Amino acid sequence: MRQVLMLGTALALLLGGAAARADDLTIAVAGPLTGPLATIGDQFKQGAQAAAAAINAKGGVMGRQIALQFEDDQCDPKQAVSVANRIAAAGIQFVDGHACSGSSIPASAVYAENATLMMSPASSNPVLTDEAAAKEWPNIMRLYTRDDAQGAFIGPWIAKTYAGKNVAVINDKSAYGQGVADVVRASLNENGLKEVLAEGINPGEKDYNALVTKLKNAKVDVVYFGGYHPEAGLILRQAAEQGFKFQLIMPDSISSPEFWQVAGPAGEGTLFVFPSDPQAKPEAKAAVDAITAGGFKPEGFTLFSYAVVQAIAQGVERAGSDDPTEVAKALKNGQPVDTVVGSIVFDEKGDLKNASYDINRWSKGSYAPIAR
Repeated sequence: MRQVLMLGTALALLLGGAAARADDLTIAVAGPLTGPLATIGDQFKQGAQAAAAAINAKGGVMGRQIALQFEDDQCDPKQAVSVANRIAAAGIQFVDGHACSGSSIPASAVYAENATLMMSPASSNPVLTDEAAAKEWPNIMRLYTRDDAQGAFIGPWIAKTYAGKNVAVINDKSAYGQGVADVVRASLNENGLKEVLAEGINPGEKDYNALVTKLKNAKVDVVYFGGYHPEAGLILRQAAEQGFKFQLIMPDSISSPEFWQVAGPAGEGTLFVFPSDPQAKPEAKAAVDAITAGGFKPEGFTLFSYAVVQAIAQGVERAGSDDPTEVAKALKNGQPVDTVVGSIVFDEKGDLKNASYDINRWSKGSYAPIAR
């Protein structure tokens, strides 16, 4: 019996925390806890833990404490499906995740089949909620912005700011990277700027000198890259080694200190789009102070993960039930949900209404919004 108990305890620790009690409200936090994008997973974890602690300190949700279970998908589609099946098999009804669109989209089918409420704090590919709406899956939501909205925001700005310049559009062939690059490219074209080069790269490689040479030969002034920080940093470093400088513009994926760790000084001046900084919102002050006091800077997706836990908790209270479908229905009833990223409203697809953005600039290891 002692061996069985020890194995059970070890399994609970392996899954990310102490075993939940039967009357707890369990939320699975799914994202890349290991691998090249582990900083995003850490942001998810820190945000969810802080939210659960704050809610539990105030009595929990309808008298129940929130328990978290952490699951690692490494932003890999196959692992994401395995994680989703494991969560469903465990009877967990709520998910804060996943991160990468390439993981969220295939995992969403598992959650839909099991009536689990999944709310992503990071996945931006429109397919996630568009497909769910088309298939009448009510429990697939996102507390984040969409690529098409981001493209509509940044495309006209690039076309105006860099009119007459040579612009290239690059992507990493992922659901996220290619998706956002495609909408930005379309927006550029609609606003009168035709790219001189469009390329796809293979993520995970260490040598992008051939791409850099191609950009250099095309006399590219500006590169929009739909992808993640490891590849972006390497491309910039290898361009600097060739004595080639261009303006890099990216989506939200490089809101991570690891971008600067990879790029170093070659990352100076890199621009990226991110939802208007929630750290500056008065609603976020207590959360920012608590997370910072714990030695973690709540940048990137940290506060969005926090907000997902808040939204699920408010949905349960609003529905008066932990039935995921009823909770999703209650969250999409048009009434504001109070979160650390502001007062938000979900539309009928489960997307945020009226998202706003900043253009941020990396300089000397940190980033801040630029004036426009």
